[in-house]
Amino acid sequence: MNKFHSLIAGSALLLGTALSMTAHAQVAGLGRVDLLKENLTVPGKELVQVRVDFAQGVEAPRHSHPGEEVAFVLEGTLEYRIDGQPPVTLKAGQALFIPAGAVHSARNVHDGESKELATYIVEKASPLVKFAK
Repeated sequence: MNKFHSLIAGSALLLGTALSMTAHAQVAGLGRVDLLKENLTVPGKELVQVRVDFAQGVEAPRHSHPGEEVAFVLEGTLEYRIDGQPPVTLKAGQALFIPAGAVHSARNVHDGESKELATYIVEKASPLVKFAK
């Protein structure tokens, strides 16, 4: 691959990474509403809060984040799978801590829509979502 092709491939990768923050919205039946994004007093860290809406039976692709996540089920029932751990099923009002970098997914196991409030404390310069291979 010559330098021009490497530059194009690298640019495409960077663009894809930048767009990954809206990746949840690209999965049919999975919606995302950005609620809050604020710098923290810890240098290089920010707090991001989003609502994720899952249609019945929809599963988010396996992914990770460059920091911790607290998933709080607002409505319905979601099954979380964190690599290396048994699945956890949460109902409305229950929360789950997901460690930084842990590859995970969530699936709606409710007879109807489920909603999650996801709160992240992440590296400011990093993409919020990194898809697992």
